[in-house]
Amino acid sequence: MGKRGLGDLLVREKLLSAEQLERAKKEMVSSGSKLSAAISKLGYVTDRKIADYVAQQHGLVAIDLDQFEIEPAVLKLVPKDLCLKHTMLPINQSLGTLVVAVADPSNIYIRDDLRFLTSSKIEMVVASENSILNNISRYYETSDFGSMITEMEQTEEATQASQFSESDKVEIANESGKSEDAPVIKFVNMMMTEAFKQRASDIHIEPYEKKFRVRFRIDGVLHEKIQPPQGSASAITSRIKVMSKMDISEKRRPLDGRLKVKTKAGKELEFRVSSLPTLYGEKIVMRIIDKSKLNVGLGELGFEPEDLKILREAIHMTNGMVLVTGPTGSGKSMTIYSALNEINTPDKNICTAEDPIEMNLEGINQVQMHSEIGLDFSSALRSFLRQDPDIVFVGEIRDKETAEIGFKAASTGHLVVSTLHTNDAPSTIVRLMDMGVPPFLVNATVHLVVAQRLVGKICGNCKSAVDVPRQVLLDLGVPESEVAGFKVMNGGGCVNCNFTGIRGRLAVHEMMRLTPLVKDAIMSGATGREIRKVAVEDGMSSLRKNALKKLSAGLTTIEEVLSATMKD
Repeated sequence: MGKRGLGDLLVREKLLSAEQLERAKKEMVSSGSKLSAAISKLGYVTDRKIADYVAQQHGLVAIDLDQFEIEPAVLKLVPKDLCLKHTMLPINQSLGTLVVAVADPSNIYIRDDLRFLTSSKIEMVVASENSILNNISRYYETSDFGSMITEMEQTEEATQASQFSESDKVEIANESGKSEDAPVIKFVNMMMTEAFKQRASDIHIEPYEKKFRVRFRIDGVLHEKIQPPQGSASAITSRIKVMSKMDISEKRRPLDGRLKVKTKAGKELEFRVSSLPTLYGEKIVMRIIDKSKLNVGLGELGFEPEDLKILREAIHMTNGMVLVTGPTGSGKSMTIYSALNEINTPDKNICTAEDPIEMNLEGINQVQMHSEIGLDFSSALRSFLRQDPDIVFVGEIRDKETAEIGFKAASTGHLVVSTLHTNDAPSTIVRLMDMGVPPFLVNATVHLVVAQRLVGKICGNCKSAVDVPRQVLLDLGVPESEVAGFKVMNGGGCVNCNFTGIRGRLAVHEMMRLTPLVKDAIMSGATGREIRKVAVEDGMSSLRKNALKKLSAGLTTIEEVLSATMKD
């Protein structure tokens, strides 16, 4: 069936206007999708109705793929790449006939390719494009892992941790050719490969009393991916610990390690690995560090133009302190690395104390902390001051001693950049004073405090406008004068975003400069709330206000704004 035929049919049935059809065609061209997907994305006609009309035109049956359970043997008949090429999915085989669900029965190449591949008679049924793509992702991923799990269950090696040695190498690029590898080795390699393909930031490997599961954190949300057999828990954990150069004999205390791998495309990834003893075994968390994502310019981090100007002014000062705050996983490292890259010139001596070092920066002296030998932030900072530095980055100010040395450096001709774990920018000042830093020293040295959060970014492939009640916008904090023209977008869900509507994340910021009015409030012993009030009156844009700018620009959703920020 051609695209024109589908559109004309829907217009003739008065389910689509001629104007809507033209809009759908423009959307089809801009997104590179089929006409049916464009019509569904714009909300004109549902996927199910489109499938019904396609089937009606070709005299075929329309089905709901979610009502089927496809056997692994059927999936093996047609490779995933061919399914994606033709937007089709094999669903059953019986008596020499292969039943396949298709989105476009007029595609003459489907029958030819399948007959050549399977030597079977081909029978077509119709399903929506979105449904087929969703189920391709669901079944083929599960099928790959399922066959691996079956192999682990059938192989005695799956419960033998002793099979691994230091000589084992991690080469994801060549994993498919290593048929002699133990099932556990292949499973771990496949797990890391899938995590990278799905843009995961962390892999969680968790043992429980009656199950053993693997979860990926994608765009800030954990998704359960697979449940390997319980008997393989010890072997999988040992394999990862060996690869990360951790002590596999130590299971009573937490351990940390690192490992590097190369993908088929030659991309180098680094995993930061942490083990934690739990009631039913060791839990492993693998943080994926993609160095290409850390090495970006400040202008690409989502700062508003005015905020970016403020930050650049602060990091180009010759002395004083710039503080970046936020919870773990809020993107502080990316912001700081980008800032250091911008001011990293041959005439500057930059020293960093980090735990851990997430990215190697050319031309910067980076020091890894080792608390077990007494090398902590305070001792490293003390040593830096004897190294003639211009700029010092301290991973975190977490105690009075580090704060005292850091403020001493900031007040004696050095620019100090550091982080704190506080909820917002004003509470950072209160936290410093709680550590024992006097108010006059805070006022004399701190130039800027940046609070940061990450919010989900709407998938560009399935983005559409939504109607939001006026009161909801008012409750969010949108000024009454702006409500009438405030537009909100949402993601409908597609194969590109794993049907979540969210693909990627972006940062929202709160930039608090220590202006004369803010300094007066600090000297008078103001609380965090009082400092916030003064800062907002003096021009500070809060996290919520910054997030609302991203919302009105169609970059994020109301749910993301609510989950990441508090109302002013």
